[in-house]
Amino acid sequence: MKIAVYSFRDFDEKQYFEKFGAQYQVEILPIRETPTVENAHLAEGCEGVSVLTTPITADLIRAWSELGVRHISTRTIGYDHVDLEAAKTYGMKVSNVTYSTGSVADYAVMLILMSLRRMKSIIKRAEGMDYSLPGNIGREIGGLTVGVVGTGKIGTHVLRNLSGFGCKLLAHDPYENAEAAKYATYCTLDELFRSCDVITFHTPATKSSYHMVNAETLKEMKDGVILVNTARGSIMDTPVLIEALESGKVGAAALDVIENELGIFYGDYKYQVIGHREMSILKDMPNVLMLPHMAFYTENAVSDMVEHSICHILNGDGNVVQ
Repeated sequence: MKIAVYSFRDFDEKQYFEKFGAQYQVEILPIRETPTVENAHLAEGCEGVSVLTTPITADLIRAWSELGVRHISTRTIGYDHVDLEAAKTYGMKVSNVTYSTGSVADYAVMLILMSLRRMKSIIKRAEGMDYSLPGNIGREIGGLTVGVVGTGKIGTHVLRNLSGFGCKLLAHDPYENAEAAKYATYCTLDELFRSCDVITFHTPATKSSYHMVNAETLKEMKDGVILVNTARGSIMDTPVLIEALESGKVGAAALDVIENELGIFYGDYKYQVIGHREMSILKDMPNVLMLPHMAFYTENAVSDMVEHSICHILNGDGNVVQ
């Protein structure tokens, strides 16, 4: 079997594609460019294509279908960048991957602690030889209530990590699970929003989670609440969040994702205008950690992403979205 790998990265993925390509006796066709209609022809003769978080449009899916491609595997957990209706129309399987839950779970806890201890301010001041104390006093997590929204594999891992800190833990998910219940008390989303000093989000991008954080839900939250998002940018109404950060309603935010990030991460824009006003505003706010969607990025996770993407195309199963 032959698989076309778009957005192929030599600096981290290459070693794993070589390893697992040989292990599963699959021919890997590396394509460094992101997938477009113009380069769709490069996948000719391939049973499947492996992609990342770039737009997989109806035109692109049709072009691949006409070339005989039958499976699109995104080597990410999220798949909202793939036009699923078009895939269904052209009989194309779409699958996503799973990877080491510790990657995102550990990162989320790190962001919680950094936010509570005002680490952005401390680091920026220290870089300028300012070692003063005023404005840098932090809070200890042990006396706080932390809420976890979404208790799938990652959310449950976050709860397990947090259980050692002595904080009170609340959780919300439409589908409760026994493992998460060992560490947290399940409650309604409204109750979680009202009760928590820190809220971390681990829910997929769906219609029900769209703008879960909005003007109305922010009113329910405690003044000075800390919000952490390592899930999907669409969970938060970004302009409303900025207003809440400016007013002090939200004390701090740690954002590894943001609305309309597609096409920006993972480029080098230090000498360019990125064309994302909200991201520029958030990046410069002293109470915001604005990070470039890297919570997943560990050696274990990249290895998992590559292996699972290959296996899903090879077997036609795995986490098949449709």
